[in-house]
Amino acid sequence: NTPRLKVPIGSVAIAEQQTAVYPSVSPGGWQILGRTPTPLVDWQSDSLALIEVGDSVRFEPISRAEFLAQGGQLDGF
Repeated sequence: NTPRLKVPIGSVAIAEQQTAVYPSVSPGGWQILGRTPTPLVDWQSDSLALIEVGDSVRFEPISRAEFLAQGGQLDGF
């Protein structure tokens, strides 16, 4: 009911039939399912995105320890 002022980077979210991964910390009102430790934006490339609209992506659950081991950041969230 109340959008968050800060959604953590890498948050995986869903709203009805759409999903998204937040590429940076930003406000948002979608339902957060989890977070990915994988950076999905390459600020040095021309296209920026490592995945494109229409790509199939599969997320698998990992432990907090594995999230951190893969480079995930908790950033106080």
